[in-house]
Amino acid sequence: MSTPLPPCPQCESIYAYEEGELLVCPECGHEWNRLIATSPRDTLVVKDAYGTPLQDGDSVTLIKDLKIKGSSSVAKVGTKVKINRLVEGDHNIDCKIGGIGAIMLKSELVKKA
Repeated sequence: MSTPLPPCPQCESIYAYEEGELLVCPECGHEWNRLIATSPRDTLVVKDAYGTPLQDGDSVTLIKDLKIKGSSSVAKVGTKVKINRLVEGDHNIDCKIGGIGAIMLKSELVKKA
């Protein structure tokens, strides 16, 4: 069984076919390489409180004191945090804060450092 071909990144047609190393869309004529093809809907865009795009590995700073749920700890304003990875959902930053541990943060509570 072969793996299903991805839809056309330009018109989202599901009728793409292989022609050598390229994939071809018969509806719009777009040709692309399967290895570098990504659909715009597959990319995760996370922005900080000021609209700056964030990426895995970026350093961010807290813009508000955060009470850590289930603990008596508080993460103070100005605490610098390194993003481990970005995920989908309400709390979309997976990171580790020194003295507190692994935590999930909302992107609207940080600014890029």
